[in-house]
Amino acid sequence: MLAELIPEGQAQAMSPILSIEQLTVHYGGIQAVKGVSFDVMRGELVCLIGCNGAGKTSTLKAMAGLLPFKAKRAVYNNSVDLNTLAAHQRLALGMALVPEGRGVFARMTVEENLDLGAYCRHDQAGIQDDKERVFTLFPRLKERRKQSAGTLSGGEQQMLAMGRAIMGRPDLLLLDEPSMGLAPIMVEKIFDVVQSIHAQGLTVLLVEQNANLALQIADRAYVLDSGLIDFHGKASDLILDPRVREAYLGES
Repeated sequence: MLAELIPEGQAQAMSPILSIEQLTVHYGGIQAVKGVSFDVMRGELVCLIGCNGAGKTSTLKAMAGLLPFKAKRAVYNNSVDLNTLAAHQRLALGMALVPEGRGVFARMTVEENLDLGAYCRHDQAGIQDDKERVFTLFPRLKERRKQSAGTLSGGEQQMLAMGRAIMGRPDLLLLDEPSMGLAPIMVEKIFDVVQSIHAQGLTVLLVEQNANLALQIADRAYVLDSGLIDFHGKASDLILDPRVREAYLGES
């Protein structure tokens, strides 16, 4: 699945698909993000971790065009200026969001939700192929394809939100708190799928409060605190860092 998303050549794999410099986000008089800079390289899985209120979701929503923001530099795919790009234009350019809280269309069926994920596409045969691939990733969705999305469990809705995003054939998947409110067995399933689609070449920017899980699957990580990046590095290094272990993994 998603074989077309695998980067071609080492040079492409090392190029940034998303480059952000001095990002700020305000809610009225409150500054939620205070000058964050980060890059996501093509083919990477990068996570943003931190406590509640650190600015993680605000950063992701800004990238998706759901919150106004300012940035010295906000470039997607080496050439697209996100400062001037409307939210509805981003999927067509290869950026898809799985929002916090799933955001499925409750009165529509599972299949209708998936069809909406492909609304920018016109290749009907490819759309059908990708739908079957989503059903392979999430067999429960196939069993419930004619069921209203609002009647699904929380875990099934998370599967649907991810499947809907995949239907857009994104180059960059923005994934916001996929483990929130789910039973441990469902969290394990969701993270297995994230690893699987990333292994097939999809670039992922993951916001996740479960720092332990996020660091286990990520290539690199940024730690946010009160709207600023506290520190960053390889995920394999940060998971062993005493500061991270004490503050985010509950260890001393």
